[in-house]
Amino acid sequence: MNYAEAFRQLHKNSTPLLLANAWDAGSARIIEMQGAKAIATTSAGVAWALGYPDGYKLPIEELTRVTANIARTIRIPLSVDVENGYADEVDDVGHVLTPIFESGAVGINIEDGKQAPALLAAKIERVKTTAGKLGIDVFVNARTDVYLQGLVREEQRLEETIKRAKLYRNAGADGLFVPALTEANPICAIVEATDLPLNLLARPGLPDAAGLGKLGVRRLSAGSTISAAACQIVADLAKDFLETGNSAGVLKNNMPYSQLQSMFKDR
Repeated sequence: MNYAEAFRQLHKNSTPLLLANAWDAGSARIIEMQGAKAIATTSAGVAWALGYPDGYKLPIEELTRVTANIARTIRIPLSVDVENGYADEVDDVGHVLTPIFESGAVGINIEDGKQAPALLAAKIERVKTTAGKLGIDVFVNARTDVYLQGLVREEQRLEETIKRAKLYRNAGADGLFVPALTEANPICAIVEATDLPLNLLARPGLPDAAGLGKLGVRRLSAGSTISAAACQIVADLAKDFLETGNSAGVLKNNMPYSQLQSMFKDR
């Protein structure tokens, strides 16, 4: 299967591509088995699982290993959250991300954060060139943190997001990710202003997939929420077991051993 083309086509449906973001090979396989059409990673979840804080702290070698393990385990397209590309200089981003593409990623999320939009645009151009030389038609999902980090005053956020969308589109971006955007009017305005498929982040108050599809949204990500929920489950089970020694708690609601074994057979 041409995973790059398959992933690109998933952004052309009338309802959004739903991404229940994974953080390692095991979670990716479990998510795949629930009917996922593609796997995307959460940078926060990957970092936490490997003992690092989120926010550009994860060594690229660790992310490369995670990417390779997920790609080995699943049989659907894989997109990797590379934060800011783990590079402050444009000349470095292609070299840094080459192992990610070689390990099996056909898509990436790359973000502007508090850095200049022109820097992300230049990184996108370099990423597309680098992936092209490897024969990969990589889907670059350009994330802008205008809403998430409040980079400009509230009344300016829509205009600034549309401005950045045009800049990133001209640089070669294939999608636009606007986390923390939840209101229908700006969602529709952004959809109208750009031909990039719009990606939103799961947030209270957002319509369901069908409702988002009617607004023109083409992708919805769970982000770090599922990994954070899994961490809370671990904390609750471990706390109860360590405090009481009660076997019943840790034996409740387990996925059967045989089912887990079968998921990873021949991988």
